[in-house]
Amino acid sequence: MISISRLLCDSIGPGDSLRYLDRKSGPARQGQVPRPIVVWNCTRQCNLRCIHCYSSSDWGRSPDELSTQEGKSLLDGLAGFGVPVVLFSGGEPLLRPDVLELAAYAKSLGVRPVLSTNGTLISEDVADGIRQVGFGEVGISLDGLGEQNDRFRGRKGAFEAALQGIRNCLGTGQRVSLRLTMTRGNCDQIPAIFDLVEGEGIHRVCFYHLAYTGRASSLRQQDLSPDETRRVVDEICWHTMDMHRRGLDKEVLTVDNHADGVYLYLKAKADDPRRASAILDLLESNGGNNSGIRIGAVDDVGDVHPDQFWWHYSLGNVRRRSFGDIWSDETEPLMRSLRDRKGLLKGRCAWCSYLSLCNGNLRVRAESAYGDVWAEDPACYLTDEEISVAG
Repeated sequence: MISISRLLCDSIGPGDSLRYLDRKSGPARQGQVPRPIVVWNCTRQCNLRCIHCYSSSDWGRSPDELSTQEGKSLLDGLAGFGVPVVLFSGGEPLLRPDVLELAAYAKSLGVRPVLSTNGTLISEDVADGIRQVGFGEVGISLDGLGEQNDRFRGRKGAFEAALQGIRNCLGTGQRVSLRLTMTRGNCDQIPAIFDLVEGEGIHRVCFYHLAYTGRASSLRQQDLSPDETRRVVDEICWHTMDMHRRGLDKEVLTVDNHADGVYLYLKAKADDPRRASAILDLLESNGGNNSGIRIGAVDDVGDVHPDQFWWHYSLGNVRRRSFGDIWSDETEPLMRSLRDRKGLLKGRCAWCSYLSLCNGNLRVRAESAYGDVWAEDPACYLTDEEISVAG
């Protein structure tokens, strides 16, 4: 994640203590495996059928889905390993009857629960239950307003149902974020999304770059071009600065493309060298893409993945080994490579001067596009000239 509001406005968000680490004294320096934030896709069942769903979820539920007791055993393992945050995702996690029980159990163990949902099932009673659990945040996915969202989500009325879910959560005092995956089909909705965030009093908004996995594997032609991406990131930055100038405390992030951070640094270096220095320090402390390092995932049947987009590659299953043992296994070839990837990268990523800030970006996107985990990330929109000389 790239915190646009932190880089441009120095606005500190609730997750910044995990996002920006002291790399001289952090866990890796002490010879320990970093403790990741874990996305638990606790069910594959979903009441929508989004065209860009990385888990290819639908109404069907996996017959081998982890049971309530197995879920609690997983959470015991995460807590014992020192995982700071578990994000309950899906599918649609609210279709699991025990999801609030599991989240409350995670919180009792000292693991902060976060909920990622499409929002359509959040009635007033469900919102009350969510607030009682004490979720750190409820992330609700929208891909535009009205019919635009409904087309992406595969169900008429999904937008209105999600909007009511947002309002029900906010009515309880629950912190809420919006999440939008950007494509050519909805990037024109970004100003309207900012208006919605401001008008409804939503706390945070995350703009996701497209990852070509699951059903989104067929959407690569709908991804933004380099010029389109630059325009969209500029637009996001403008709205972020505008809200900050008007005293609105909103957290704004982009996700799944660490080229955004380099792009902001290069723009600031030309316009505001002092701000550029601060941005550089933050990007260096973040370290770029953290798949297999400070972000991991467990799917509905207990398979562990380097992040939530790697459903096609299992590192092991928590029914047979603990999450901590799986995550710490340095003999696993993909995990070992992701944690020391710089010498493996090819193409533009191999010679990029800002590799320490990006860490090769999203490897699963390169694999999907080129059939090679170590190929250059096709979503990097920086020019050869921009990445050839650092400083």
